Amino acid sequence: MKNEDGSVFGPLPFEQLRQWASDAQVSPLDKVSSDEKTWLKAPMLPELQMDYLVEVSPDQFYGPTTIGAVREFLLAGEINGETTVTNCRDGSCDLVRDIPGLLPETPEAEILQPVRTSIRINLQQRIRDLEEALMVERRAREQAEHRVERLESKLDEITRAASL
Repeated sequence: MKNEDGSVFGPLPFEQLRQWASDAQVSPLDKVSSDEKTWLKAPMLPELQMDYLVEVSPDQFYGPTTIGAVREFLLAGEINGETTVTNCRDGSCDLVRDIPGLLPETPEAEILQPVRTSIRINLQQRIRDLEEALMVERRAREQAEHRVERLESKLDEITRAASL
C-alpha cells in the first residue's frame, strides 16, 4: 500500500516486491500485507533489506531503505560521495564513497559536489504536516458533532416541555 495515496498493488509474488524495494520503488512509509487486513511498514520485513538510513542533510534522514535506493539517490544527484549512510542492522556508518560498488566511475570532483535538497524529502515532511493537521481537524469536527448532539437533545427537551 503506497503511503502517498493509499493505492494497493497486488497480490503479487514476494520476489516482485523485493525487486521493487531494491529499485527504490518502495518508500519507508509504504505498507505491506499478506492478507490485506494486517499491514506492516515495509522496512519491518527483513527480507526487503531496507536496512540503510541516509543522512540527506544535517538532522534530516531518509529511510530505512535499500542499497538500491541509495544508488538511485546518488545517480539522481540527491546525495554524493560524502553522504553518510547508516546500516541499521549493525549500526555501522559509512560514507557513500566507502561503500564498495556504490559509486559510479566518475571523477572525484563530481562525487564531492554539494547535495541538493530532495523534493521527496520535502514532500514527505509536507505529507506528515498535512496528516497532523488532518488529525487536528478530525478531533475538532468530532467535538463539534458532540456539541451539536447535546444541543439538539436540549432543544428536543425544550420542545417537548413547551408542547405539554
